[in-house]
Amino acid sequence: MTTQQLTQQIKKKKSFLCIGLDVDLNKIPKHLLKEEDPIFSFNKAIIDATHHLCVAYKPNTAFYEAYGLKGWKALGKTILYLNEKHPEIFTIADAKRGDIGNTSTMYAKAFFEDFEFDSVTVAPYMGKDSIEPFLAFENKHTIMLALTSNEGAFDFQTKTVEGKELYKQVLETSKSWKNSENLMYVVGATKAEYFADIRTIIPNSFLLVPGVGAQGGNLQDVCKYGMNDKVGLLINSSRGIIYASQNDDFAQAAAEKAKELQSQMKAILNP
Repeated sequence: MTTQQLTQQIKKKKSFLCIGLDVDLNKIPKHLLKEEDPIFSFNKAIIDATHHLCVAYKPNTAFYEAYGLKGWKALGKTILYLNEKHPEIFTIADAKRGDIGNTSTMYAKAFFEDFEFDSVTVAPYMGKDSIEPFLAFENKHTIMLALTSNEGAFDFQTKTVEGKELYKQVLETSKSWKNSENLMYVVGATKAEYFADIRTIIPNSFLLVPGVGAQGGNLQDVCKYGMNDKVGLLINSSRGIIYASQNDDFAQAAAEKAKELQSQMKAILNP
């Protein structure tokens, strides 16, 4: 999927919502545990109830890896279902991979060719030769951690090195990498005051923004400082949507929570 196609979907649905499919078997409705594949059954119900309200889904692969082979199979079934039923949806493998050379190429092949995700998240700590193998894939997107929403982000990301915060140096350096037009960036919603500076460095890139909802990020602040003329934002909500209810009405409750965010986004896009 191209960024132009993604932007078209945002305009069409009046939404830039991304829903995180982080499935914890301890949190899903108990009746689903009787299903042959409870993870996929849960995801399918959430997708069926919310696909018209969002433009992206983001499974965090840790929640599938934790269940071994059955988890990986459920992830594969989930993406296959999305690609067949809703090919207009942007899919994100939240895997936070990052290694050098041929290893990164293999990670990229796994998520881009085998699973057929549109994008994958990566960690930039090892530099250019850990990211460029991902960027080589046509019409695929590499979403690089830039400024995250966790407490430990201040350990390194905002430290000043040679007069400039490290995350800004990472952003500026990444622009010089081959096929950098395929880059998107993760910027946490709880760091809304940083978005204005970030946009001076990468004005045209899409930003994946976790932290709205359960983590306390504010949608209006993020949009005020982070939105560009093509919107350029994917606002992720995971727990706040998918675990809105643990009862039989879980999918309907998820849709209601997604609708709340989508309605706020619509008002921002069409004031």
